[in-house]
Amino acid sequence: MSLALSPAVRDLMAGWLTDLGSLRDASDATVDAYARDLTDFLGFQAQHAGEVIAPAALRALTASDMRAWMAAQRTRGVGSRSLARRLSAVKGFYRWWAEREGFDATAILSMRAPKHGRRLPRPLSVEGARDMIETVGQHDARDWVAARDVAILTLLYGCGLRRSEALTLDAGFLPLRDTLRIRGKGGKEREVPVLPAAADAVTRYATLCPHDLSPGTPLFRGIRGGPLNGRLVAKVMESARMQLGLPATATPHALRHSFATHLLNAGGDLRAIQELLGHASLSTTQAYTSVDTARLLEVYAAAHPKA
Repeated sequence: MSLALSPAVRDLMAGWLTDLGSLRDASDATVDAYARDLTDFLGFQAQHAGEVIAPAALRALTASDMRAWMAAQRTRGVGSRSLARRLSAVKGFYRWWAEREGFDATAILSMRAPKHGRRLPRPLSVEGARDMIETVGQHDARDWVAARDVAILTLLYGCGLRRSEALTLDAGFLPLRDTLRIRGKGGKEREVPVLPAAADAVTRYATLCPHDLSPGTPLFRGIRGGPLNGRLVAKVMESARMQLGLPATATPHALRHSFATHLLNAGGDLRAIQELLGHASLSTTQAYTSVDTARLLEVYAAAHPKA
């Protein structure tokens, strides 16, 4: 499909993906998925037009063009959730492009995604989270590597960090204090408290790490001393969950879900948890947690007491 795109369009796409990864803290997996979605969309529009597509043609797309693409996606068997994600990628590209060059992208940005049921996250139980961290600590004969993996998972579960946030921590944070200032998605900053268990785990790793942890360098390192690849964190958790018999949903991100859910189950305030997670919307936090109906009613009653 790339052959149906003009060099100018390919340059625009590359610019957006670069900004998505560097400025908006999107994961490699997210950038790759958006690249596939946008390439598919642009390829369809080129085929629909019957010619190599240039920026001017993309700026002139109408709601009818968008509906034709969405209908074609449905014909290919794309489900509502996947189509919503693909439309989000297209809108993200056009929003970035319109802001950059100052044109009206209403025809694209006004398109509504198909409705779909929200998939609730599946956090680990308290025991499952603890077992995961303990098991990961036994997966590598090199003490410093095992300590590193434990420190990262403890930050994800104990502080509610995203994997990318933990892996981009600067060694200048050592030794960890009572709070951490985290720069999250969209450059939004937040303060998160650091539990003693998390501080102790990071201190142990830093003590054992054979690489120089000077300020201005990554806190978490790979075997050769470079920045740690996030895929290795997922891999070690995959190995541990298979050993423990946990489901495939027991991923690094599930520890962040677990942090939020366990706090709410313990009586935590939903808005406070929203701040700790760095969510812009309370509805996102509500979907992020998994509590039983009785607990939700208690939270509601506490927030809206009867006169």
